[in-house]
Amino acid sequence: MQFFERHRGGERALLVHLDLAAAESREDYDEFHQLVCSAGAEPVAVVKGARRAPDPKYFVGSGKAEEIRAQVEISQAEVVIFNHILSPGQERNVEQLVKCRVLDRTGLILDIFAQRATSFEGKLQVELAQLRYLSTRLVRGWTHLERQKGGIGLRGPGETQLEMDRRMIGLRIKQINKRLEKVRKQRHERRRSRDKSGTATVSLVGYTNAGKSTLFNAMTGAQAYAADQLFATLDPTLRRLELPGTGYAVLADTVGFIRHLPHGLVAAFRSTLEETQEAALLLHVIDAQDAERQDHIVQVNDVLGEIGAEEVPQIEVFNKIDLMPDVAPTIDRDEAGQARRVWVSANSGAGLELLAEAIAERLHSLAVHSSDDGGVAPPVEKVFQRICLSPSAGKLRARLYAEGVVRDEQSTEEGGWALDVEMWRDVLEALVRHGDCVIDEAAPWEAVSNA
Repeated sequence: MQFFERHRGGERALLVHLDLAAAESREDYDEFHQLVCSAGAEPVAVVKGARRAPDPKYFVGSGKAEEIRAQVEISQAEVVIFNHILSPGQERNVEQLVKCRVLDRTGLILDIFAQRATSFEGKLQVELAQLRYLSTRLVRGWTHLERQKGGIGLRGPGETQLEMDRRMIGLRIKQINKRLEKVRKQRHERRRSRDKSGTATVSLVGYTNAGKSTLFNAMTGAQAYAADQLFATLDPTLRRLELPGTGYAVLADTVGFIRHLPHGLVAAFRSTLEETQEAALLLHVIDAQDAERQDHIVQVNDVLGEIGAEEVPQIEVFNKIDLMPDVAPTIDRDEAGQARRVWVSANSGAGLELLAEAIAERLHSLAVHSSDDGGVAPPVEKVFQRICLSPSAGKLRARLYAEGVVRDEQSTEEGGWALDVEMWRDVLEALVRHGDCVIDEAAPWEAVSNA
């Protein structure tokens, strides 16, 4: 498929950033600079300005557009990148003026996503977003060939080529959507299997570069790619997460969010983001030492609302406290005693045991509330208790050790084991009801803590 001719260049980039009057249209320049570097471009010049509203023709106004053209010549820039979303007409007008490739914020993020995608699903999602984005650029791209539509003798070659390109893009979008639907069904079946086994999914969310992948690796021992750059991780990764006293959950690491994340990307990655929507608990990872952290929290919650995950319970994880000498690992609780915020360092490992404890408490609390039929939920309580296992209960003994609940062990005369365990009361009661173990009546129940 041959689209309109563009000036091909390398990676020397001129950056364009405007301060607009409307708060919802403002972008952060430092974040923009990081995005450009993450894409592999080399910023060689910057043009900044301020406007009350975008100019219809060039977005920046004719005077600023001439300044951009002059800076392209001086710096020998090969691509002009805007920290804003341009209309197809604005993008084409600037290209014709500066005689080099022009990219807006959406195109820049798409380029980064294309570099990061490694899985089959991720590549399909990126291609889908690119095709939807490109389809809006076709009309402007062929105006130098297109004639007035309608009437004998008035249908030119431009219109024919344009319709061919539209049809090819439309067909490819349909093919990708069919493949993604198949992947979505497979993901749904895997999620159903986890639900049947009673395994909860905990999903990491947060602003890009907040340290989600580093935290994911630190908690699961995985080797997911982590780097100090925006959108270092694109494809979702799931790993088993061991939790104290409750067994394990599945931890999901997903794509990071960003200010004004293009709607096309949210739509393309909706199947991936279902892991977030269907999760039992969200870990909202926040860069604790970032001056813009409060704004980033709002941006993440806005995207969660857009994908229908705003009602999923979450724990705020304030990461990177190793860069804050006066902050110690701790759990902040609300009036009801529930963990709402945990201060950790994924890099040094400080506070990760507190985070695991907070996750276990919240998952257990959610399980208790969901099993209750509208009444008042029973208290969430840990107990210290001695239980007796028969010689045939070796698998249960191994599982209890794996879950880290065994505090002491003695052999019984029958060849079994007497274990001192510290675990949730209702979990222990379920084991007793199912006949997996027997309570040592000589050792009374002893409450350990209330969550």
